[in-house]
Amino acid sequence: MANQTIRCECGHENKEGTVLCEACGKPIEGNQHIDGNDEKQVLEMRYEGSARRSKTYKRTLVDKIWGFFSSVKVGVWLIAITLIFSALGTIYPQEAFMNSPLPPSVFYEQEYGITGQIFYQLGFHNMYGSWWYITLVALIGISIIIASIDRYIPLRRALKNQNTKRHEVFVRRQRLVSLNNELTDDDVATLKQNLKKQRYNVSEEDGHIMAEKNRFSRWGAYVNHIGLIIILIASIFRMFDVMHVDDYVWVREGETTAISGTNQEYYVRNNEFIYEVYDPETEERFKRALEDVENPVPKNFQTNVTVFEVTNDPVLGQEPELEQVTQGEIRLNQPVTFNGYSLYQAGSQIETEYNAISFNLQQNGESLGQFTFDTDEAPTEFNLDESDTTITVDRWFPELEFTDEGPSSFSKFPRNPGIIFSINHPNLDQAERYFYLQEEVIALSEDNQLSLNVTNIEKRSASGLTVKKDNTLPLFGLGAGIFMIGVLQGLYWYHRRIWIHPNDGVYHIGVHTNKNWYGMNQELEKITKGTNVNTFEDQQEMT
Repeated sequence: MANQTIRCECGHENKEGTVLCEACGKPIEGNQHIDGNDEKQVLEMRYEGSARRSKTYKRTLVDKIWGFFSSVKVGVWLIAITLIFSALGTIYPQEAFMNSPLPPSVFYEQEYGITGQIFYQLGFHNMYGSWWYITLVALIGISIIIASIDRYIPLRRALKNQNTKRHEVFVRRQRLVSLNNELTDDDVATLKQNLKKQRYNVSEEDGHIMAEKNRFSRWGAYVNHIGLIIILIASIFRMFDVMHVDDYVWVREGETTAISGTNQEYYVRNNEFIYEVYDPETEERFKRALEDVENPVPKNFQTNVTVFEVTNDPVLGQEPELEQVTQGEIRLNQPVTFNGYSLYQAGSQIETEYNAISFNLQQNGESLGQFTFDTDEAPTEFNLDESDTTITVDRWFPELEFTDEGPSSFSKFPRNPGIIFSINHPNLDQAERYFYLQEEVIALSEDNQLSLNVTNIEKRSASGLTVKKDNTLPLFGLGAGIFMIGVLQGLYWYHRRIWIHPNDGVYHIGVHTNKNWYGMNQELEKITKGTNVNTFEDQQEMT
């Protein structure tokens, strides 16, 4: 069905659903006979009485979808639902910030109990990158776009088409009116001069006068919407690694590992982890405060790193070729940056892992040789050439725990190592077995002729580094800047119009502003100063 038009008596063709003629302002429908009092009933000037698609066309599915998303209530509900879910996602850390080697399914239940388990099962552990959360954000954007188009286009058309010469009913039914003014030519000239002093644009046609200023302020809300849409687009872009990375990587001292979130393009080596505390003996300024504290107070967490870039395209099982990109010292709030990425000091495990354990093998107090067990390499055999002794590693438990089935390892990280050795020596009839446990060696064989002792233990720390890259910040800044421009437009300027309508020797004056009627009244006093204009009546207060 073709869109219908309504011809006003002034000859202007108005779209179906128009309430006030876009040219002369004469009421077309819905404003003519309310309470039977045309003279006092204030016109509905919202959107200039122009036709909005959401209020007019409801024939097709597209019209109904358009009407649904153009509703302010729908937009508010979408925002409220998104805010509620956003708040729920902050109850516990997101998966990217767990700071734990445990899988998410185990971590949340173990750390937070039944509520943590529910948090994980509902998918809140990875909320802000989930498809349904992004969909909610996208729906907000769609609602803002449709609501803006639904209102902006007809409003702009109505303001553009308005004529200086307006219908008498339009003028008489404004909120502020001064009717039946007997004005001289000097009064009219003074009015026009005062209007220009107040920075109004004054136009005149056949004795009819229209004064208008600050029309641009009407677009403030739509400028806000543009800023919000840009911010929403930026938030959606954050789900793509090319635009945003916020990840976490643990790297031990001496270890080189791939940096999370960089698609295996960059590696980082932990050259050294430095942990310093305040010493009450040397820190005179804090001596008194430090004496009242039981535990040491950290002074510095620092990781000295070297960052590498992969220069080849390694196949599975092949070591990547690395080229140094940068090196530096990472401290709290002092990151190392490279190629758009930043590495922040975010966590630490201070000497929680065993790096190397050295042993000395003796017989009758005489050393048969020494060897060192490297926990990274975890060798399976040692040969002491000076004594022709072979030491075999039967079992290796990085993080030893005892279960009903016997000893096992809780994880692959050497935090509580356990090692079972078998030692073969030419003077022995059979191999002797030993168990390294909690920094001591326990003999597992009877009548051992040899003795195995721990001579040195090296521990190492691990640094937790936050990996950040955010190419969406310029978009957020642009959106926020545009949003603030819209706020200023609507907050500090007001769209004000004054119509002066001559009729049989008298003048009717109608006034409209989109906000701040108190300020409009004050301005009218300056505009009418030196004239015989009657007192303005607020017809809204009279109804």
